[in-house]
Amino acid sequence: MLDVSIAPAPAPDAPFEDHVDWARNAPASPVTPATMPTDYTNSPVGDAITVDAQPWDYESEARRAVSGSSHGVLDIGTGDGTAFAAMGPLPEGSAATSTGPAFLAARRKLEPMRVNVQKVDEIWAEDLVLPFFDGHFATVVSRCGLISAHEVARLLQPGGVFVTEQFDTRDGFAINEALGVPVGWDPDGMTVDVLTDALQAEGMEVTRAEHHAGVRRFKSLAAVLWYLRSVPWQVPDLAQLSPGAVAAHEAGLRGLHMRFAVGAELVDEAPRLFVTARKPG
Repeated sequence: MLDVSIAPAPAPDAPFEDHVDWARNAPASPVTPATMPTDYTNSPVGDAITVDAQPWDYESEARRAVSGSSHGVLDIGTGDGTAFAAMGPLPEGSAATSTGPAFLAARRKLEPMRVNVQKVDEIWAEDLVLPFFDGHFATVVSRCGLISAHEVARLLQPGGVFVTEQFDTRDGFAINEALGVPVGWDPDGMTVDVLTDALQAEGMEVTRAEHHAGVRRFKSLAAVLWYLRSVPWQVPDLAQLSPGAVAAHEAGLRGLHMRFAVGAELVDEAPRLFVTARKPG
C-alpha cells in the first residue's frame, strides 16, 4: 500500500528542483528485472508511469510446468524466492539461484521448503556455470534471470521442460537517448530469435516463442528520476541522484522536464519475450 505520509509528486510543470528533491527523498527500493512491476498505481509515482502488461501469464505457465514435475525443479534468478515458493509444493531435489542482497531473503523463504538455494553472481551468460549436476532437473523456470541455453540443456533431464520470460534487451533505450547516455548492455543480447536459436543449437525443441512489443510511458521528470533509482542498471550515475550526478546530466534532465511541462510524455520501449522448450528424450 502507498504510504499516505509521502508528499505527492510535483505536477509536471513544477520547478525542476522540486522534481529532483521529491525523487531523491521518495521511498524507492531497487528492483531486479524479475521483480519489476507492470502496475505502478500503488507506488509513490502513481499513474505517472504506466507500462503495457504482457499478454501471457508467466506464473501460471511456470506453475503448470512445476506441478507436472515428478523430479526436481530449478528456478534460475529466483530473486527473493517469493514467486517460486508460491509454486509449491516443490518436488524433492528442487533448487534456485539468486544474487545480491536478495540471496539471503531467498534462503529464508525457500530452505524451509527443502530447496537448495545457491548464490550466482555472474553478469554475462557466456560465463554462467551453475553449481548443479548434469540432468538433475525435470523442469527449469526463469523469470528474467540470467540464463545460458547451454546450461539449461545440460541441467535438464531427457524430456525436461524449460519455461522463461525475459526482458528483450532493447528495453529502455528512450531514457538513455534522452539523456545522451549509451546503454550499458548489448541491445541484441536477448531477443526471441537469439534465445530460440541458442536453444535449438543445444538440441532443444522450442515449443512456444512469443514477443511482446510493449511500451512504458512517463509523465513527469519526478517519475523518471524515481524510476532510475529503482532500476540502478539503467543509468548508473543517476541511481543515487547525487547532486554531482544531477549536475552532470542536467542538460538532458532539463530537456525532459520541458517536455513534460507542456504535457508531453516520454514513451520508451518495454519489450518482453516468452519461450518454452523441451529437451528430447
